[in-house]
This record gives sequence, C-alpha cells and structure tokens, in this order.
Amino acid sequence: MTIFELLTADAIAAYWTETNSNRVPYLGEVLFPAKKMIGLNLAWIKGFKDLPVALMPSAFDAKPTIRSRGSISKVETEMPFFRESMRLGEKDRQRILEYLNNPNSPYARAIIEKLYDDSNTLIEGALVIPEIMRMSLLFNGEVTLAAPEDSGQVVNYTYKYADDNWITNNTETLTLTDKWDDATNCNPIQDMIDIQEEMRNRYGVEIKRAVMNSVTFGLLANSKKVKDALAPIQGITVGITDADVKNYIFRKTGITISVYDKRYYDYNKNAQKYVPDNKVAFLPDSTLGSTWFGTTPEEADVMAGVPDCSVKVVGTGVAVTSKKVYEPVVNIMTVVSEIVLPSFERMGDVFVLTVK
Repeated sequence: MTIFELLTADAIAAYWTETNSNRVPYLGEVLFPAKKMIGLNLAWIKGFKDLPVALMPSAFDAKPTIRSRGSISKVETEMPFFRESMRLGEKDRQRILEYLNNPNSPYARAIIEKLYDDSNTLIEGALVIPEIMRMSLLFNGEVTLAAPEDSGQVVNYTYKYADDNWITNNTETLTLTDKWDDATNCNPIQDMIDIQEEMRNRYGVEIKRAVMNSVTFGLLANSKKVKDALAPIQGITVGITDADVKNYIFRKTGITISVYDKRYYDYNKNAQKYVPDNKVAFLPDSTLGSTWFGTTPEEADVMAGVPDCSVKVVGTGVAVTSKKVYEPVVNIMTVVSEIVLPSFERMGDVFVLTVK
C-alpha cells in the first residue's frame, strides 16, 4: 500500500461514516430533507395557501367563471458554493511512511487517525452550513453568509425569501405586558392559541409544533399563568419540570415544543446558536421544504475523467476529494466542497413570534 492509496476519498468518507454512525440529525435535516440535483440553479414555486373557497354556482351551457390563482410566484436563483481543503504536511508524510513500513506501531496508527479526524472536521463544517441556512430561513426569512475578511475570499451570499406579505401576516412582535419576560402579566398559552386560530382563519393551517431555544423556553416556563395552571395551590412550584410544562401545553393546544440548543463556531471561533433567543417558530406537522445539493466542480472533474483525483459524496451532497499535488513534492490534498441551498415551499405555513 502507498500513501496515495491510504488517503483516498473513499477511505476518508468511510471513516466519517463509521465514526458518525450514531449521529443525531440536525433539526433542519428533518424539516428540510436533503435532495440532489445536477448543476447549481434552484427554482421552486412559492405561494401562500388560502382557505378553500366554495365553487361558484353556474347555469348549464354558460361559460365558466375564471378564478384567480392567488399569490404564487416562481423563485429562481443560483445556489452558493462552499469549499475548504487540508494539505498533508511533509512531516506527517514521513510519519505515514513509517506507518507503512511498520503498520503495527501504535504511534504511527495515531497519526493516520489524526489525519482522518482532520478531514472529518471539514465534513462536519460542511454539514453546519445548511443548518445555518435552514434555521435562518425559519426564523428570519432570509439567509446571509459572508467569508471572513482575512480569508482572501471576497464572497457574500444573501438570499431574501420573505416579502412584505409574509412579514405582515406571518410574524409578530409582542409589546408591553404581553412580552414573555413580564412573568406576572404575560400569557404564553393564549398567545399560542391566538396564533393557531389566526393561521386556521388565514391559511387553513394547523399549527402543531413550536421551535425555540432554552432561553425562550425559560421565559415561557417562568410565566405566572403557566405556573398557576401547573400548581393550583399557590406557591407550590418547586416540583414543576420542563416536561410538565411541555405536557401541559400539548394538552391545552396540541402543540409539541422542540427546545433546540445546538451551537456551532463561526469563522472567528465564537459559539453561535442556530435558534435565536426570544423567538418562537410555529409550524405544521410536516416538512417545510427541501435542502438542495448541487453538483460541485470536484464531482464534475470525476465525471470528466480528470486524473489523480478521487471523489466520494458523503450523505446527499458533500463531496470529499483526494487529489495529488506536485509542489514542492508529490503530496495529497483533501478537499471538501458543497453547493447547497434550501427551498421553502411551505413558508406561508410558518408563523414567527418575537416574545421579548
């Protein structure tokens, strides 16, 4: 076996698959299932589904009345591209040669696993990108991503899905004593019931799920009205758990609460939340769109028969590439890339409440 056979795209992808066999999917992977397409142009139909309107009576032999199709528009855009690489250092290359000469050496084996783990960080970083997009769409109606200034990449992506109609009819910001940080006066359960009724009346949508983080859930659980409902004997609130609050809300509204606290590092290594504080997204019990992956240049290279290059797709659309580079000596570079953007066909079925 040679160094070039050891660090192939297949081997790296297989290692990632094995070490992540029990990985819990991101919430966005459930709400926006992954799909694959050729190329990078994404188009879908976006519209707001109104309540059904009764069919108009008609006389026999009369021309049918023409009904308007309502607010429907085709959205078409070019999907963004993401790519990073890691290069095998010359010292690590020498250590791998030692491993190949003595494969039973635990030290040399640790070097191999470290190289695979380094590649795993690129794959994990690729999976972070669509989750940032999906949660940003869900709570803000848009996606904005920019390369850091010191990266040498002058790339900024902004995709605005929300229009004035959605902002007016599908979002609300609580004020004064309605805000959930006013624990004495706020009424979160009634807010949820009101949103359910509004979405039924406006679109015929049944709200069955609410997504928030633990900060927002803490405001909800601290509400006096919620506490009083769970502890009718005044002051006996010590034994109330988060599960009690969630179960009570489900019994009252039929809404299942998902507290989503996953985080990621931004390009400056600062921890960021996928779900923002003080916002709740109310959803139907269904998928909301799709996470579309396009064809990366690396995949196109393989299709074209480019030599000294192997590509393996992880999941639906994350391309892992292993290729030879010739400066200063023959070496190996691992590249992870993706073209990805979610569609949001059921955007009109989502309501976002800012509670503070």
